[in-house]
Amino acid sequence: MIVAEHLTKKYPTRAGPPHWVLRDVNFTIPPRLSVGILGKNGAGKSTLLRIIAGTDHPTSGMVRRDVRVSWPVGFGGGLQGSLTGRQNAKFVCRIQGRESEADEIMQRMQDFAEIGTAFDEPVKTYSSGMKARLQFAMSLAFEFDVYISDEVTAVGDANFRKKALAHFQSLVGKAGLIMVSHNEQTLKDYCKAGLLLHEGQAYWYDEIGDAIDAYKAKSAT
Repeated sequence: MIVAEHLTKKYPTRAGPPHWVLRDVNFTIPPRLSVGILGKNGAGKSTLLRIIAGTDHPTSGMVRRDVRVSWPVGFGGGLQGSLTGRQNAKFVCRIQGRESEADEIMQRMQDFAEIGTAFDEPVKTYSSGMKARLQFAMSLAFEFDVYISDEVTAVGDANFRKKALAHFQSLVGKAGLIMVSHNEQTLKDYCKAGLLLHEGQAYWYDEIGDAIDAYKAKSAT
């Protein structure tokens, strides 16, 4: 279960008052539930995902987790450009405490990323698409109770996107998924419930269709 309690996030501005992204937000995400997060650009969707994942921190309030939560799928902030894809992957295995399984896990990463011999070349030589594929593969190589996804289904070519979506489909009912996507059909296909962010507030909907309807209504005003 993931519980947000009085979650608040603000950013300073160069002039004038701070920009409030989240204001005293409270919600609970039950285990193994797939949730779509909706909101206009700048509503705080990606910020909220990072806070839930623990890669960002709220200004006040807290998120309580009693489940294993992934970092945002595709997040590449920890990749070291001078190291090869394999060396980066091995480092992630080490910090995840999975060194004894590193060879098997790295093989899964390499197979999923489909970057061939580039896996043994420095990451700084990768194209943006190759880097995104590796980031995606590294994120999904470990088992979590909840996966965090921020528009990653747009990564790569059509075949890779199809494989990525198929992997998310395989998670439904087995693990939780918290997803941001601007594709309405993707949200309907992979999410049961919805969380709408609007003007710093969060509105929970048990059905993703109701969340989408509410988003459209607020966007029209």
